[in-house]
Amino acid sequence: MDITKLFNDFYKSEKTGGLILVLATLISLFLANSPFQIDYLYFWHHGLFGYSFVKIINDGLMTIFFLLIGLELEREIYQGELSVIKKASFPIFGAIGGMLVPALIYLFINFDKATQTGFGIPMATDIAFAIGILSLLGNRAPHSLKILLIAMAVIDDLGSIIIIAIFYSTSISLVYIILALSIFGVLLILNRYKVYDLTYYILGGIIMWFFMLKSGIHPTLAGVLLAFVIPFGDGGEKSPSFSLQHVLHKPVAFIILPLFAIANTCIIISDNWQNILSQSSNLGIILGLLIGKPLGIVLFSFIGVTLGLSSIPQGLKWMNILGIGILAGVGFTMSIFITLLAFDKSYLINSSKIAIIVASTIAGIIGFMFLRLTLKKRFES
Repeated sequence: MDITKLFNDFYKSEKTGGLILVLATLISLFLANSPFQIDYLYFWHHGLFGYSFVKIINDGLMTIFFLLIGLELEREIYQGELSVIKKASFPIFGAIGGMLVPALIYLFINFDKATQTGFGIPMATDIAFAIGILSLLGNRAPHSLKILLIAMAVIDDLGSIIIIAIFYSTSISLVYIILALSIFGVLLILNRYKVYDLTYYILGGIIMWFFMLKSGIHPTLAGVLLAFVIPFGDGGEKSPSFSLQHVLHKPVAFIILPLFAIANTCIIISDNWQNILSQSSNLGIILGLLIGKPLGIVLFSFIGVTLGLSSIPQGLKWMNILGIGILAGVGFTMSIFITLLAFDKSYLINSSKIAIIVASTIAGIIGFMFLRLTLKKRFES
């Protein structure tokens, strides 16, 4: 079945991509704290045509990442876990709780401080890292658990995109927004008239991205908007949506995300890095990811089931959901991305990155061990 093949391709690319992200991060941290430190930092913060390589990656290449996320979300809505209300509501409840509770914990610690703008940082889950860790469990992890994690992470990413659009866009230009939405409207018309040639959508998407860049709204939003105007058709291998999603999997997993990780983790780690973690912003990030994520996911999922608005996926128990909640505390890519938008002071950005890496590492280890222990008896062959 086409949809199964696409899911397997997505899962395999994200699984391997997660392991590559770990390697890329370690290499970047090593070089940033090596004798090559000055040249290494200079390289990333200087680039072409007045734009640093970091900005080119974050504003340009990451738009392709968000395009892939949008295509995956579209697939889930039409044919996947989000296509049936009863099934969709469980990961939706979990994802909402997994975003809301970490944000509230962060705001509780940072309320009325300059750092309160970072509330969006612990709301995110990194799909590639989380799936990479889950894959280490092998056949202990049931298929339904993998699908649930991906569904929650995709909804989580959508929530992060909305947060970015609303709270982390600067000096809005109404003219450029209208121009961007006009291009979006034209692409919608092409979709309506069943124009399947991807060339028109890609060219329109590039123009829409440029107008978004000029509008003050973060340009990566153009990637998501583009995903929803590309024709889905029957979802088969010949549909434009399927074709593009299939083509993008490997470049995103093996090139774009590793480049993002390398460019954004060139962090100079000072001798007192442990003390830095106790600062209010970093404490909010760590507690948000490590406590807020599992608490929010389990609590809101339980409320949804109790109210009869959703049902726990077949074959899973609440201990499994708690394990997924812990694993969702791996924020990394999206958390770092939001950090760059939330703060403008370099020391805050660097210390936040350290907090994200520490929290994500702890969440990954605890989540893996917890799921290994709770899944071992039932699913190990």
